Amino acid sequence: MEVRAYLKGARLSPQKAGLVADQVRGLEVEQALDVLSFSKKKGADIIKKLLNSAISNAENNENADIDNLRIKSIIVNKGFVMKRIKIRARGRADRMKKPFCNIEILLSEKLKEEKAEAKSGTES
Repeated sequence: MEVRAYLKGARLSPQKAGLVADQVRGLEVEQALDVLSFSKKKGADIIKKLLNSAISNAENNENADIDNLRIKSIIVNKGFVMKRIKIRARGRADRMKKPFCNIEILLSEKLKEEKAEAKSGTES
């Protein structure tokens, strides 16, 4: 079972969103929420909201258990770029670019082997 949530047009550059996405990629949902809660970056709040949306999609649409969910993939793509004018000295003007990004989160249930390892711990 896989559940996805998609955010289009987030007011954040793809590079900055990618830094936050790298921190939570592959984690369990509870761990990812903890990491995002303590991050000071703007992208953490946006991705946390999207993750909560994906969790509620899993609960309501698929009747999934939250404890068995993990982030299978999180993809940050480039969105559109808003162009603005920045006034400069001597009557000149420069172009300012304000980038947007599209974020997609894909949640999946943990495999049975992963559940067994989580309960018993890794023995090495």
